[in-house]
Amino acid sequence: MIGLASDHAGYELKQFIKTYLDKKGIAYIDFGTDAPVSCNYADYGHLLAAAVEKGEVYPGIAVCGSGNGINMTVNKHPDIRSALCWCAEIAHLARLHNDANILTLPGRFLSMNETEKILDEFLNTAFEEGRHQARIDSIPVKTTR
Repeated sequence: MIGLASDHAGYELKQFIKTYLDKKGIAYIDFGTDAPVSCNYADYGHLLAAAVEKGEVYPGIAVCGSGNGINMTVNKHPDIRSALCWCAEIAHLARLHNDANILTLPGRFLSMNETEKILDEFLNTAFEEGRHQARIDSIPVKTTR
């Protein structure tokens, strides 16, 4: 089950993504927004990130205008590794080397054709593990007291 979230600026692309997933027979949960009316990307990004962390959905796909705001939001969650992707090669590497668990897209800057390519790469690329695992393990901030 894939999780989806967007703000108003990402709403149109998220609707396209839902059509893409429907055609592929892939189930999803849409955490909002439900309309292209001005809203706060963080409200929906936090819902998606929490669901990914709890294992309720995997992976997640987040969309806002530039992709930056919702990407920053979901990456505040300790178990999230969200990658802002604008081309298929970046999406491929985000999964292969970084084990990204949320794909973030810049809704105002991608064509539907490029979005399909990005989704294909992200959803069909497995994490390579090996030397990359130690790098991922070092991402969380470790505090000392």
